[in-house]
Amino acid sequence: MLMLNRLIMLLKKSMFSLISICLFVFTLVVLPTVAIELDEATRTIILDNSGQTVVLTPEQVKRGKRLFNNSCAQCHNGGITKTNPNVGLELESLSLATPARDTINSLIDYMKSPTSYDGQYSISELHPSIKSAEIFPKMRNLTDEDLFSVAGYILLQDKILPEKWGGGKIYY
Repeated sequence: MLMLNRLIMLLKKSMFSLISICLFVFTLVVLPTVAIELDEATRTIILDNSGQTVVLTPEQVKRGKRLFNNSCAQCHNGGITKTNPNVGLELESLSLATPARDTINSLIDYMKSPTSYDGQYSISELHPSIKSAEIFPKMRNLTDEDLFSVAGYILLQDKILPEKWGGGKIYY
């Protein structure tokens, strides 16, 4: 009887291990292929004030996400602004800034040389930017292509997560 109980325990452990391995393989192999692919209409973002649009490539979206998480998410996780929760990265807040920051080119301009929300003065010593890369080392190696990807990613989030992006304490 004791031997039978040991055999049953061994079989249970083996089954648990087998199930764990199967779940691990499923997570690595199957789930990435099931990931949601953003369609072209969703990836279409306004480029400049003239209304010209650009379609982000999936690679630009992935790159923008990685760069945003590495360089911006510490203060802007989920599109909020930790230092001023009244101003987020959602399209409405970006469009109400002076000058408006609701296009890729305007966001790139902001990331190069940031100004206050009303556009009255430079905040490059307070906000990470290319202009203040000596103060904010994460900005040192960002190219124009990197800034394009980050700006595109920020504007894309308002389309993907319209309720959550920039939602502040309600969601994050």
